[in-house]
Amino acid sequence: MSADESLTRAEELLARVEAVRAELEQLSTGDGGSPDRAIELLGELSELAKAVEDELTRAQRAAEDDAES
Repeated sequence: MSADESLTRAEELLARVEAVRAELEQLSTGDGGSPDRAIELLGELSELAKAVEDELTRAQRAAEDDAES
């Protein structure tokens, strides 16, 4: 996977992070928010953050490999 592809994937994941964060914020400000749903969303945010980190690492490695070639 190229650096550009990894960066594009990271941007897509960050958009999902924002969507989940917005849902979590809405849940926290609304009446009758579900604690179970909040926990699910926090878990999802954690997984997405790890996926973003992985993609950025891939992009960095790909860029370094391109620079060496």
